[in-house]
Amino acid sequence: MLSRLPHTCRVHALRVLSRNLQTQARYEYPSRDEQDDGSFLPRSGLATPRQLVRYLDEYVIGQEIAKKVLSVAVFNHYTRVRANLAAFDDESGADPWSEANADDAHPGVSSAHLHPHPQRALPHQLPLQPRQPVSLFEKSNVLVIGPTGSGKTLLARTLARVLDVPFSVSDATSFTQAGYVGEDVDMCIQRLLQAANWDSYRASTGIVYIDEVDKIARKSSSTTESSRDVGGEGVQQALLRMMEGSVVTVQGKPASLEPPAPTARGRGSPAAAQRKSHRNVWYVRGVLMCQPERPDTYHIDTSNVLFILSGAFVGLDTIVKRRVSKGSIGFTANLAPKEEDSDSKGFMPFFTSNRRSSENLLEMIEPADLVKYGFIPEFISRLPTLTTLSPLSTQDLRRILTDVRGSLISQYTALFGHSGVEIRFTTTSIEQICSRAVERGGGARGLRGIMESLLLDAMYEVPGSNVRYVLITGDMVLGKSPALYWMRGDGPAFWAAWADEEQRAERHQV
Repeated sequence: MLSRLPHTCRVHALRVLSRNLQTQARYEYPSRDEQDDGSFLPRSGLATPRQLVRYLDEYVIGQEIAKKVLSVAVFNHYTRVRANLAAFDDESGADPWSEANADDAHPGVSSAHLHPHPQRALPHQLPLQPRQPVSLFEKSNVLVIGPTGSGKTLLARTLARVLDVPFSVSDATSFTQAGYVGEDVDMCIQRLLQAANWDSYRASTGIVYIDEVDKIARKSSSTTESSRDVGGEGVQQALLRMMEGSVVTVQGKPASLEPPAPTARGRGSPAAAQRKSHRNVWYVRGVLMCQPERPDTYHIDTSNVLFILSGAFVGLDTIVKRRVSKGSIGFTANLAPKEEDSDSKGFMPFFTSNRRSSENLLEMIEPADLVKYGFIPEFISRLPTLTTLSPLSTQDLRRILTDVRGSLISQYTALFGHSGVEIRFTTTSIEQICSRAVERGGGARGLRGIMESLLLDAMYEVPGSNVRYVLITGDMVLGKSPALYWMRGDGPAFWAAWADEEQRAERHQV
């Protein structure tokens, strides 16, 4: 019916479809100049929790409770650091003995400022003073629990773009106890120091994000009394002191890796001294730049460092289910169906399902459940703030495809655009992709895997060919037909075919 209309009517119908239907990306993929734009949040002042949540909404779908918890934690971290540092400055500048000896001074005679022994001084004359200033506000570390692909790592990376404090991301999978093969726990502080450009003062007020923290749970089944769990309980004990607040010694790295200089005639020769003095001096566009030598060790105080830990915690819902379920007997007993008990047979699927249950068991987590999972009580007590992420629904997956900034469709549209090719997705194809992602599981990561498999042939055939238009339909997602291609100059036919597919989808919906 669309082909019988005049050309002007056809163009008007296409404009109406493109204006009303939202089958493509809502935001275009940002260019290289726009990716580092940090004008959304004020750099000089404090960003309120509402501003942080509005910024996270543009990149992360759903997870409203987790966004609020992380935004409040970051805002309180800003406030706590500024208040503690201001209190430290006030207390460090005060001298109680100068006020005590000021009245005893005689004109023309200078006081010797003799300090009596603390044990011989009277209580009213020498009030007890802490040797180091005490923090006004204690920090509240955060634990984030959620299934695979629900957005835990994306939340941390998105916050790192707009924060004015150093932010480091580490993986707990490679952590081992000190003295064994693997990374020490101090590596997360070293990454924080690198993010602060080797400024120990800024690093002591940063944020450390540790992902896959569930991998350091105690492995009671695989260890014996004679062997040590160096990758589980040993790492937890190493993190205790750091999370509570202590001084961590970090080894400094050389400032630059320059090629070795020519052999000198002697250590005390003028040539060797000249090379040593100009080792960290270079020219940039005619301007002399000088970099001071870094010390061998850095001492970082973690009292004002916020720790955010996250993990999938596969199997934790089974522990919560066993605690919540109450056994009963009689004709009115509530018996769980067999399909609900399928997850408690001793094994878990590789991917976490995206299907929502009637009640989210992760929201009922208590510290005792984490202790049964394999964490020591001292470790859990240092994580007072706990938040959970729910699995993604079909509507959430669709918004990930089209609505958020840096969506998958905008990424693939920009990828084909670099080859001079325009690609379009129909409404039916997007619905089929989301349905397959729900059945497959894995959240947003499973969604990307499906997109890669669907567009494999198109990404292989299109570059270097005469194809300029690609259309992805619902039949192509179901495997009934291949993707549709058009050559250069066939733009009207490509838009007409896309409009026919959208009209067909509207008729099926009605």
